[in-house]
Amino acid sequence: MSSFLTISGGIVGIALLYYGAEYLIKGGVSIALKMQVSTLVIGLTLVAFGTSMPEFVVSADAAIKGAQGVAGAGDISIGNVVGSNICNIALILGLCAVIRPLPVNKQFLKNEVWWMLGSAILLAVFHYFFQGLSRWAGAIFLLGIIAFSCLSYRSGRKLEMQKSQEEKAAEIQENAGKMLPVGLSLVLVIGGLLALIAGGKLFVNSAVLIAQLMGISEAVIGLTIVAVGTSMPELATSVVAAIKGENDIAIANVVGSNIFNILAILGVAPLIAPIKSAGISMTDMYIMLGVSILLIAFMKQRKINRWMGAIFLVIYTAYTVWLFFKG
Repeated sequence: MSSFLTISGGIVGIALLYYGAEYLIKGGVSIALKMQVSTLVIGLTLVAFGTSMPEFVVSADAAIKGAQGVAGAGDISIGNVVGSNICNIALILGLCAVIRPLPVNKQFLKNEVWWMLGSAILLAVFHYFFQGLSRWAGAIFLLGIIAFSCLSYRSGRKLEMQKSQEEKAAEIQENAGKMLPVGLSLVLVIGGLLALIAGGKLFVNSAVLIAQLMGISEAVIGLTIVAVGTSMPELATSVVAAIKGENDIAIANVVGSNIFNILAILGVAPLIAPIKSAGISMTDMYIMLGVSILLIAFMKQRKINRWMGAIFLVIYTAYTVWLFFKG
């Protein structure tokens, strides 16, 4: 009976993910219009940070367990972030591009993607030399996310101020139906985030149970299902955004989440307790760096086409198969 309820919960989880993403996007777009900043900035900050809450909870919990002496907790804390970042680009953006080609806002190529790549490189360097993250490394990451958030908001405001009165008037007219009362917008954002987190948890619990019933090892479950499961909010949000034509949110959600995962999550977690991650392979780091560089190369073409999305999906499939045989 409990197995039936858990599997049924997975179906409920999928529904929560879809509607949570839809409400989060509606509320986020409305807040962007109210604050007179672009949806790109909201996607990079509010939406991206919100959809990364499951990763934050998992990594923070692992850090606490690591402080209590639980073996392998550090591997979970860093492995969750690395696996989710690979999933965000290779699976989520790959799937979104196959569903609908994604035009790329040139603003991404000025700052954001370089923050994403730079933070990934810094994580790989720390892991290579220290096999983990100390408190001072966490402090560096935390200062990084504060700087990124401030610069993103300032950049967004500057871009909006540079627009002519005619452009602003046209945007207000075009987006009049998307602007909601502030209170309702906040309710949609908070409710959407809660639904995404709950939906992701239900989905992960269901998927883990199914995997266990099929005889799949715990190691493979952790490296694949849990990593994908904590990325379900990003998946749902980006796919729904792509379908609705909110391309800036679809891409910014992934780029912003990858930045948040490293700079914020791995900024806070080592402050709870220094993290040791000798069990994480440098191959995982190289794959994270590789898909990040490939994403930048694709974005320079000003559109992520279906064939580019297909390449990402092939990479993710190959990576998952490699993990399965390795595990």
